[in-house]
Amino acid sequence: MISTTIFPGRYVQGSDAISQLTTEIARLGNFAFAIVDKGVMALVRDTVKTDDKAKIAVEAFNGECSDEEIERIGKRVAAEGANVIAGIGGGKALDTAKAVAHAAGLPVVIVPTLASTDAPCSALSVIYTAEGAFKRYLVLPKNPDVVLVDTTLVVGAPVRLFVAGMGDALSTWFEAEDCKQTGSANMTGRVGSMTAYGLARMCFDTLLADGAAAKAAASQKIVTPEFERIVEANTLLSGLGFESGGLSGAHAIHNGLTALEGTHGYWHGEKVAIGTQSLLMLTKRPREIVNAVYGFCEAIGLPMTLADIGIGDATDEQLLEVAKLACDPADTMGNVPGSVTPKDVVAAIRAADAEGRARKAKQLAA
Repeated sequence: MISTTIFPGRYVQGSDAISQLTTEIARLGNFAFAIVDKGVMALVRDTVKTDDKAKIAVEAFNGECSDEEIERIGKRVAAEGANVIAGIGGGKALDTAKAVAHAAGLPVVIVPTLASTDAPCSALSVIYTAEGAFKRYLVLPKNPDVVLVDTTLVVGAPVRLFVAGMGDALSTWFEAEDCKQTGSANMTGRVGSMTAYGLARMCFDTLLADGAAAKAAASQKIVTPEFERIVEANTLLSGLGFESGGLSGAHAIHNGLTALEGTHGYWHGEKVAIGTQSLLMLTKRPREIVNAVYGFCEAIGLPMTLADIGIGDATDEQLLEVAKLACDPADTMGNVPGSVTPKDVVAAIRAADAEGRARKAKQLAA
């Protein structure tokens, strides 16, 4: 059996790392076209500029990773004659940069200003309509050439987004283990390697060891060693773990949950946390693992009940619709060991919710 593991070409992280941007660009070309989120333009204006290493042209991102925006920026890139693409900001700006680089056949440097998902390292762009509705996935032939994470920028983002990133990362080891057990494919269509599964476990261990201290540091806007390690776990370890280890039930349940309107005000990682807790019940993970996961979620403030993601009053009929979507053959529930039915998924979601409610009640009584 052939295994395949994919990585970004280079990962750079640290306080004031954005000062190395032109150095990293210069390894790939001499003129970068930078797509920058409007929300961070003021923060990076003094550092994203031409110097003796590389020229940079800056373009404000319009807000949607759409075919129209990709085409608009692509025309600007061609007119300017740039030979490197850079993306700076949140997920949609970064996905746009990846898609523009792919269309132009140019290298890409990704500079996330949040640690809220594991998407920056991936060979994937999510394409939306100009109005913001999901349209399709664009699977790219390679990962970004450089991912550069300035933790001084990241620590300035809302703490809730940082915690949501930990919620997304929390699923990584469990889903990779499911794929390993069932011999299921990762995002390349092949099985993962020993390295991928090992990094997925490192992601989990790092979250438990440093998550609470990292959140405390983020609350004070302080970059500490614990904060650095969790940024790396959220971004690199989780990215490698999901892409090269594989996905299973936690993300499938997340995808189903998005069908309920009440969840729309909650972040991806917050809903993935509920998916992970449900996956623990679905796959009958050991009690010590269940305790560790719920204890972690409680310590950093991740959702532990359906009410925590806006659907405390969800009916069995509504959850069955969630479960049917989660069990769609096109999703990743099939990577879970055993034969899983929508009714099994509903029971797991209810069991996870009951566990969370019991822990909250105990906490209130203490």
